[in-house]
Amino acid sequence: MKRMIIVALVLLVCGYADAQFNDSTHYHLKYTTAGIINRTNDARSFVLNNVLGFQVNKEKLTINSSNAWVYGRQGSRLTNNDFSTALNIDYLKNRQRLYYWGLVTFTTSYSLKINHQLQGGAGIGYNFFNKEQAELVVSDGLLYETSDLTLPQGVDDRYQTVRNSLRIKYRWAINNLVLLEGVHFWQPSLARFDDYIIRSNSALSIKLRKWLSLTTSLTFNKLSRTNRENLLVNFGLSAEKYF
Repeated sequence: MKRMIIVALVLLVCGYADAQFNDSTHYHLKYTTAGIINRTNDARSFVLNNVLGFQVNKEKLTINSSNAWVYGRQGSRLTNNDFSTALNIDYLKNRQRLYYWGLVTFTTSYSLKINHQLQGGAGIGYNFFNKEQAELVVSDGLLYETSDLTLPQGVDDRYQTVRNSLRIKYRWAINNLVLLEGVHFWQPSLARFDDYIIRSNSALSIKLRKWLSLTTSLTFNKLSRTNRENLLVNFGLSAEKYF
Protein backbone atom coordinates (compact mmCIF):
# COMPACT_ATOMS: atom_id res chain seq x y z
CA MET A 1 0.00 0.00 0.00
CA LYS A 2 2.78 2.44 0.94
CA ARG A 3 4.76 1.65 -2.21
CA MET A 4 1.71 2.20 -4.40
CA ILE A 5 1.11 5.63 -2.87
CA ILE A 6 4.76 6.65 -3.33
CA VAL A 7 4.70 5.61 -6.98
CA ALA A 8 1.41 7.43 -7.55
CA LEU A 9 2.74 10.67 -6.04
CA VAL A 10 5.97 10.52 -8.02
CA LEU A 11 4.12 9.86 -11.26
CA LEU A 12 1.72 12.68 -10.54
CA VAL A 13 4.51 15.16 -9.91
CA CYS A 14 6.58 14.08 -12.91
CA GLY A 15 3.62 13.86 -15.25
CA TYR A 16 2.31 17.27 -14.26
CA ALA A 17 5.75 18.83 -14.63
CA ASP A 18 6.28 17.38 -18.12
CA ALA A 19 2.86 18.50 -19.30
CA GLN A 20 2.80 22.02 -17.85
CA PHE A 21 6.27 23.40 -17.23
CA ASN A 22 8.79 24.97 -19.62
CA ASP A 23 12.54 25.55 -19.52
CA SER A 24 12.21 28.28 -16.88
CA THR A 25 11.07 25.70 -14.33
CA HIS A 26 13.43 25.01 -11.43
CA TYR A 27 13.76 21.63 -9.73
CA HIS A 28 15.19 20.82 -6.31
CA LEU A 29 16.01 17.33 -5.06
CA LYS A 30 17.12 16.82 -1.44
CA TYR A 31 17.93 13.72 0.61
CA THR A 32 18.70 13.75 4.33
CA THR A 33 19.87 10.80 6.40
CA ALA A 34 20.36 11.22 10.13
CA GLY A 35 20.09 9.36 13.40
CA ILE A 36 21.49 8.43 16.76
CA ILE A 37 23.23 5.16 17.73
CA ASN A 38 23.88 4.25 21.38
CA ARG A 39 25.85 1.18 22.39
CA THR A 40 26.92 0.12 25.87
CA ASN A 41 27.99 -3.15 27.50
CA ASP A 42 24.40 -3.85 28.49
CA ALA A 43 22.27 -2.60 25.63
CA ARG A 44 22.19 -0.90 22.28
CA SER A 45 19.66 1.38 20.63
CA PHE A 46 19.39 3.37 17.44
CA VAL A 47 17.05 5.62 15.50
CA LEU A 48 17.51 6.33 11.78
CA ASN A 49 15.63 9.10 9.97
CA ASN A 50 15.55 9.30 6.16
CA VAL A 51 13.82 12.10 4.23
CA LEU A 52 13.56 12.52 0.44
CA GLY A 53 12.08 15.73 -0.97
CA PHE A 54 11.45 16.95 -4.52
CA GLN A 55 10.27 20.41 -5.58
CA VAL A 56 9.10 21.86 -8.89
CA ASN A 57 9.08 25.66 -8.79
CA LYS A 58 7.56 27.91 -11.42
CA GLU A 59 6.29 31.48 -11.42
CA LYS A 60 2.66 30.60 -10.63
CA LEU A 61 2.88 27.08 -9.28
CA THR A 62 5.05 25.23 -6.77
CA ILE A 63 4.82 21.47 -6.19
CA ASN A 64 6.47 19.84 -3.18
CA SER A 65 6.62 16.11 -2.58
CA SER A 66 8.26 14.55 0.47
CA ASN A 67 8.74 11.05 1.88
CA ALA A 68 10.07 10.29 5.36
CA TRP A 69 10.87 7.02 7.14
CA VAL A 70 11.93 6.72 10.77
CA TYR A 71 13.12 3.34 12.07
CA GLY A 72 14.36 2.62 15.57
CA ARG A 73 15.04 -0.23 17.98
CA GLN A 74 16.05 -0.51 21.62
CA GLY A 75 17.64 -3.88 22.04
CA SER A 76 15.20 -6.37 20.54
CA ARG A 77 12.22 -4.01 20.98
CA LEU A 78 10.90 -1.99 18.06
CA THR A 79 10.42 1.69 18.96
CA ASN A 80 9.84 3.37 15.58
CA ASN A 81 8.65 2.28 12.18
CA ASP A 82 7.05 5.50 10.95
CA PHE A 83 6.38 6.40 7.33
CA SER A 84 4.84 9.54 5.85
CA THR A 85 4.40 10.89 2.35
CA ALA A 86 2.96 14.23 1.28
CA LEU A 87 2.13 16.16 -1.88
CA ASN A 88 1.66 19.93 -1.53
CA ILE A 89 0.71 22.37 -4.31
CA ASP A 90 0.97 26.16 -3.89
CA TYR A 91 -0.68 28.48 -6.42
CA LEU A 92 0.50 32.11 -6.85
CA LYS A 93 2.90 31.86 -3.90
CA ASN A 94 5.75 33.34 -5.94
CA ARG A 95 3.66 36.20 -7.34
CA GLN A 96 1.70 37.66 -4.43
CA ARG A 97 1.50 37.60 -0.65
CA LEU A 98 -1.87 35.85 -0.48
CA TYR A 99 -1.86 32.47 -2.21
CA TYR A 100 -3.75 29.14 -2.36
CA TRP A 101 -2.63 25.65 -1.43
CA GLY A 102 -3.72 22.02 -1.63
CA LEU A 103 -2.35 19.09 0.36
CA VAL A 104 -2.57 15.28 0.42
CA THR A 105 -0.75 13.21 3.08
CA PHE A 106 -0.53 9.53 4.01
CA THR A 107 0.95 8.36 7.34
CA THR A 108 1.62 5.12 9.17
CA SER A 109 3.36 5.23 12.55
CA TYR A 110 4.26 2.47 14.99
CA SER A 111 5.30 4.97 17.68
CA LEU A 112 2.07 7.01 17.41
CA LYS A 113 -0.16 3.92 16.92
CA ILE A 114 -1.37 5.06 13.50
CA ASN A 115 -2.20 2.04 11.34
CA HIS A 116 -2.94 4.40 8.47
CA GLN A 117 -4.08 7.99 8.12
CA LEU A 118 -5.07 9.85 4.95
CA GLN A 119 -5.57 13.62 4.85
CA GLY A 120 -6.56 15.90 1.99
CA GLY A 121 -7.67 19.51 1.78
CA ALA A 122 -6.98 23.09 0.74
CA GLY A 123 -6.75 26.62 2.08
CA ILE A 124 -4.98 29.97 1.85
CA GLY A 125 -1.54 31.18 2.88
CA TYR A 126 0.17 34.51 3.44
CA ASN A 127 3.79 35.37 2.60
CA PHE A 128 5.37 37.73 5.10
CA PHE A 129 8.72 37.08 3.38
CA ASN A 130 9.41 34.94 0.33
CA LYS A 131 12.98 35.67 -0.67
CA GLU A 132 15.97 33.51 -1.49
CA GLN A 133 17.59 34.25 1.88
CA ALA A 134 14.49 34.49 4.08
CA GLU A 135 10.98 33.03 4.11
CA LEU A 136 8.11 33.32 6.60
CA VAL A 137 4.72 31.85 5.66
CA VAL A 138 1.54 31.33 7.66
CA SER A 139 -1.25 29.21 6.13
CA ASP A 140 -4.61 27.89 7.24
CA GLY A 141 -7.30 25.65 5.76
CA LEU A 142 -9.47 22.57 6.16
CA LEU A 143 -8.44 18.92 5.85
CA TYR A 144 -10.66 15.86 5.55
CA GLU A 145 -9.14 12.92 7.42
CA THR A 146 -9.84 9.19 7.50
CA SER A 147 -7.83 7.18 10.03
CA ASP A 148 -7.30 3.71 11.47
CA LEU A 149 -5.76 4.05 14.94
CA THR A 150 -4.98 1.85 17.92
CA LEU A 151 -6.27 3.44 21.11
CA PRO A 152 -4.52 3.09 24.52
CA GLN A 153 -6.91 0.25 25.45
CA GLY A 154 -5.68 -1.71 22.40
CA VAL A 155 -8.95 -1.13 20.52
CA ASP A 156 -8.88 -0.31 16.79
CA ASP A 157 -10.52 3.03 16.03
CA ARG A 158 -11.61 3.78 12.47
CA TYR A 159 -13.11 7.22 12.00
CA GLN A 160 -13.35 10.32 9.82
CA THR A 161 -13.16 13.98 10.80
CA VAL A 162 -12.51 17.46 9.41
CA ARG A 163 -9.57 19.36 10.86
CA ASN A 164 -8.44 22.94 10.77
CA SER A 165 -4.79 22.96 9.69
CA LEU A 166 -2.65 25.90 10.79
CA ARG A 167 0.93 25.93 9.53
CA ILE A 168 3.92 28.17 10.22
CA LYS A 169 6.91 27.76 7.91
CA TYR A 170 10.21 29.64 8.02
CA ARG A 171 13.64 29.57 6.41
CA TRP A 172 16.67 31.79 7.06
CA ALA A 173 19.94 31.45 5.16
CA ILE A 174 23.11 33.16 6.41
CA ASN A 175 25.83 33.84 3.82
CA ASN A 176 24.86 30.65 1.95
CA LEU A 177 26.64 28.69 4.68
CA VAL A 178 24.11 28.27 7.49
CA LEU A 179 20.44 27.43 7.02
CA LEU A 180 17.76 27.47 9.72
CA GLU A 181 14.34 26.15 8.68
CA GLY A 182 11.20 24.74 10.22
CA VAL A 183 7.60 23.67 9.61
CA HIS A 184 5.03 23.47 12.41
CA PHE A 185 1.41 22.24 12.23
CA TRP A 186 -1.52 22.56 14.67
CA GLN A 187 -4.50 20.46 13.54
CA PRO A 188 -7.53 20.36 15.88
CA SER A 189 -10.69 18.51 14.86
CA LEU A 190 -13.74 20.70 14.21
CA ALA A 191 -15.89 18.11 16.00
CA ARG A 192 -13.84 17.89 19.21
CA PHE A 193 -11.14 20.35 20.25
CA ASP A 194 -9.44 17.74 22.47
CA ASP A 195 -8.84 15.69 19.29
CA TYR A 196 -5.72 17.33 17.84
CA ILE A 197 -2.45 16.64 16.03
CA ILE A 198 0.84 18.51 16.50
CA ARG A 199 3.63 18.13 13.97
CA SER A 200 6.84 20.14 14.38
CA ASN A 201 10.18 19.95 12.60
CA SER A 202 13.16 22.32 12.89
CA ALA A 203 16.58 21.87 11.27
CA LEU A 204 19.94 23.62 11.29
CA SER A 205 22.31 22.92 8.39
CA ILE A 206 25.93 23.97 7.79
CA LYS A 207 27.35 23.77 4.27
CA LEU A 208 30.33 21.48 3.79
CA ARG A 209 30.16 21.58 0.01
CA LYS A 210 27.80 23.25 -2.43
CA TRP A 211 25.73 20.06 -2.50
CA LEU A 212 26.46 18.64 0.98
CA SER A 213 25.50 19.89 4.46
CA LEU A 214 25.89 18.78 8.06
CA THR A 215 22.38 18.78 9.53
CA THR A 216 20.85 18.56 12.99
CA SER A 217 17.08 18.41 13.42
CA LEU A 218 14.44 18.38 16.14
CA THR A 219 11.15 16.61 15.40
CA PHE A 220 8.10 16.41 17.66
CA ASN A 221 4.78 14.70 16.93
CA LYS A 222 1.75 14.27 19.17
CA LEU A 223 -1.59 12.57 18.51
CA SER A 224 -4.08 13.20 21.29
CA ARG A 225 -6.55 10.50 20.21
CA THR A 226 -4.01 7.72 20.88
CA ASN A 227 -2.29 9.69 23.67
CA ARG A 228 1.06 9.10 21.95
CA GLU A 229 3.97 11.38 21.10
CA ASN A 230 7.56 11.14 19.88
CA LEU A 231 10.56 13.44 20.10
CA LEU A 232 13.56 12.91 17.83
CA VAL A 233 16.91 14.74 17.87
CA ASN A 234 18.96 13.72 14.85
CA PHE A 235 22.43 14.43 13.47
CA GLY A 236 23.39 13.58 9.91
CA LEU A 237 24.02 14.73 6.35
CA SER A 238 21.90 16.35 3.63
CA ALA A 239 22.64 16.14 -0.10
CA GLU A 240 20.80 18.36 -2.58
CA LYS A 241 20.75 19.16 -6.27
CA TYR A 242 19.24 22.09 -8.20
CA PHE A 243 18.54 21.64 -11.91
